[in-house]
Amino acid sequence: MTITARPLIRKTIALATLGLAAVAIFGAAFVSRGPGENSPSLPRMADAPVSLPGGRRLHVQKYEVTVAEWNACHAAGGCTLQLRGRPGHTPQTLPATGLSYADVGEYLAWITESTGRAYRLPTAAEWSYMARDVLHDDPDPIYTDPSLAWASSYLVEGNAPRALKASGSFSTSAEGVADLDGSVWEWTSDCYAGGADEVGPDRCPAFYVGGEHVAVMSYLVRDPARGGCAVGSPPAHLGMRLVTDRRPPGA
Repeated sequence: MTITARPLIRKTIALATLGLAAVAIFGAAFVSRGPGENSPSLPRMADAPVSLPGGRRLHVQKYEVTVAEWNACHAAGGCTLQLRGRPGHTPQTLPATGLSYADVGEYLAWITESTGRAYRLPTAAEWSYMARDVLHDDPDPIYTDPSLAWASSYLVEGNAPRALKASGSFSTSAEGVADLDGSVWEWTSDCYAGGADEVGPDRCPAFYVGGEHVAVMSYLVRDPARGGCAVGSPPAHLGMRLVTDRRPPGA
């Protein structure tokens, strides 16, 4: 079945993936302020940038976007979805989950427009590289097609924690990036279109998500248990982490 994004969704996702600002999201406009009064706090980045092969440096958010950070976007009119807290957790330290790729596009557009800085999602290759020292790097023993990776995950099923925990509850990489081996699978900007020819992000039906194993999710899925591309152990939760190619202030 072919999934076609509605025009406004496609526009938002395309702008967010490119790191540009969008003023109208899902038909609900918010006032363009730019950096300054009432702008959100700049995301907390890891202690050191990730030095990618080839010498490029990638600045990575230390923790996944939290419920409090997400709801600041909702309160400002930039994000349609409002998240609820969980008993025993504070919004400031609880990762924002239950996010589709379309939701993530709204947040990226808002944070970029509001802070004046070009934040984006990592590519799948960037995500894998920044998680290299906290995740096992054994090759997939059976399948190489990403859409069948969940079947391979049966061989390692149960290794990944499933319970949602506070930020900082899992491993931290050498650069200071936390929780890449946690229970939240993180959206990347890389499209997966099966056997189709190359598809732009504004028309892509599914995207890679980074976690214990490679997974592919439809761009509208919020609950990974119900929206995977193949059989096997699905991601526990869907969230996001910001990266930027520009050196953050104070870094």
